[in-house]
Amino acid sequence: MLYYSYLNVILTSTPNIIPIFAEIYLAMYWYEDEIKQLEGKMIPSKGDKKRVVFYGSSSIRLWNTLENDFPQFEVINRAFGGSTLAACCWFFKRVIPLWKPDILVLYAGDNDLGDGRHPEEVILNFNSMMGLIEEHCGHIPVAFISIKQSPARLYLYDSIQFTNKIIKQEIDLKYTLCTFVDIVEAMNTKGYVEKTLFEPDGLHLNDKGYKVWKKELKSQFLDHCS
Repeated sequence: MLYYSYLNVILTSTPNIIPIFAEIYLAMYWYEDEIKQLEGKMIPSKGDKKRVVFYGSSSIRLWNTLENDFPQFEVINRAFGGSTLAACCWFFKRVIPLWKPDILVLYAGDNDLGDGRHPEEVILNFNSMMGLIEEHCGHIPVAFISIKQSPARLYLYDSIQFTNKIIKQEIDLKYTLCTFVDIVEAMNTKGYVEKTLFEPDGLHLNDKGYKVWKKELKSQFLDHCS
């Protein structure tokens, strides 16, 4: 009752906040069907291999070769299409802790910027995510895959570069168990985004693009977690 009384005070004293709450709930409701599908999957017992849970947007969800790419681990894909880093925070408790990851790999932030969110918002959500991971999964190794530059979002080039720079600084200063996996340089040729790494939509990766991600994730992070 105290919570609802407090909430009522906020809503009545600041009526402009009501549309903000409505916008957030409507935005998150868009993901609900896919989240329920993820919740309905049976959780296998842990075996001898370390369990790596991949989480984030469609760049992870569409990575169909994950198990073959990292056979030394038990690989679990918990990504959902179109997700923002904000949505990953929102649904984290529903789709990640029960899987008891030994290692977590995260890719998100791309769609936040694509939706017009400011880099500062993405950075705030990144810090929220790190808090959620520590609270619900303990002190485990985490990889944040840098936000990719893509042909479809070249107009966001500066915003992506700035966001990646600040997130890397946050990791270096605050999160000793987190690794910033830089994939931007490996996906560029002479300073330009390599278009041959993408599907025709210019946003999602093709098989060649995922081979680059596999190589960078292994060398920068997973090879040190075995």
